[in-house]
Amino acid sequence: ALKPQKISTSQSGFALMQPLLADLPHEEFWVVYLNNSHRVLGYECISKGGITSTIADVRAIFSQALSRNATALVLAHNHPSGRNEPSASDIALTKKMVEAGRIMDINVLDHLIIANHTYYSFADDGLI
Repeated sequence: ALKPQKISTSQSGFALMQPLLADLPHEEFWVVYLNNSHRVLGYECISKGGITSTIADVRAIFSQALSRNATALVLAHNHPSGRNEPSASDIALTKKMVEAGRIMDINVLDHLIIANHTYYSFADDGLI
């Protein structure tokens, strides 16, 4: 499948990240960096964690965003358990990222939790 060059919906974010994250035995946290028209500037794995958690460093994420001149981000991580509900720490991290982005004029568009072949979108659920 062709990787989307533009992230306009949670579905297009899922299409980009699902092949990278779906069948891993551990958690990984990825960030997709976007320009003003939400075209993909690049994406990278910020951290690899254990079976149940990973650490996402807010400063590292925004320093990368600034160096790439990104104006928007999509966050993504996987749940190897196959459950796509966000944990309390997923929700707390998302709020922290949105706040940090607001201060720097970098829009956090969504946070996707990839659970094998399904996903959860914070944006679709009104949490961003």
